[in-house]
Amino acid sequence: MSHATFRSESGYRATYQTDVTACAAPSATPAAGSPALPDTLALVALARDAGMLVTLDAMIGRERYESVTGSIATLARFAQALQLAMREAA
Repeated sequence: MSHATFRSESGYRATYQTDVTACAAPSATPAAGSPALPDTLALVALARDAGMLVTLDAMIGRERYESVTGSIATLARFAQALQLAMREAA
């Protein structure tokens, strides 16, 4: 299993697994050629950097329940940032 890292504009360092089949459940194994999946904290950091509002709804134990809200323009910025992060991680 290999990993790649990136830093968001806010300075958050995220780690991506480039081999998701090693830790995925058998029924959740991605198709061949699928891109690596970022962790949830990295997605939240990218959403914040794109200008989306991230609200912590609840925290039970270590599990965080968050809502993300924003305009179509912020969604487009988030999509661009995610694509860029995925390219850099590869």
